[in-house]
Amino acid sequence: MYGFTIVEKLEKIDQDIQRHELKYHNKRVLVSKEFTFDAAHHLHCYEGKCKNLHGHTYKVIFGISGYTDEIGLVIDFGDIKKIWKEQIEVHLDHRYLNDTLPNMNTSAENMVVWIYEKMEEALKKDPNDCRVEFVKLYETPTSYAEARREWMRGE
Repeated sequence: MYGFTIVEKLEKIDQDIQRHELKYHNKRVLVSKEFTFDAAHHLHCYEGKCKNLHGHTYKVIFGISGYTDEIGLVIDFGDIKKIWKEQIEVHLDHRYLNDTLPNMNTSAENMVVWIYEKMEEALKKDPNDCRVEFVKLYETPTSYAEARREWMRGE
């Protein structure tokens, strides 16, 4: 009954589906995109091996919410990628983070807030009221720091 089928007739806009039907709802929806980057850093005032110069393959996960536009999209995944590539990754990938980030200890806890703020700033002009709900920064496959919208208001 729900097995394999061959599409014989491709649905056509304004014929099989009307433009006003493309937007299905008026709810806020969360979309997510992840990226990786490689970087070196060291921690100040830290007694442990991370006080020495070392590197990680980091993973960043963005959770962005907004209302769908007239065709049913919150934000194009390609637009998230463009922001990441042009405004955030350039400061991180294959870089010495102690040089390229603002003056801070380059801990995952500090970095995730900086990444959150950069994405939040880039989304301010979005017509669908897009906002950053969370950013997770994995320093290793099992260790991450997270910044959430509700925490960023000073709570």
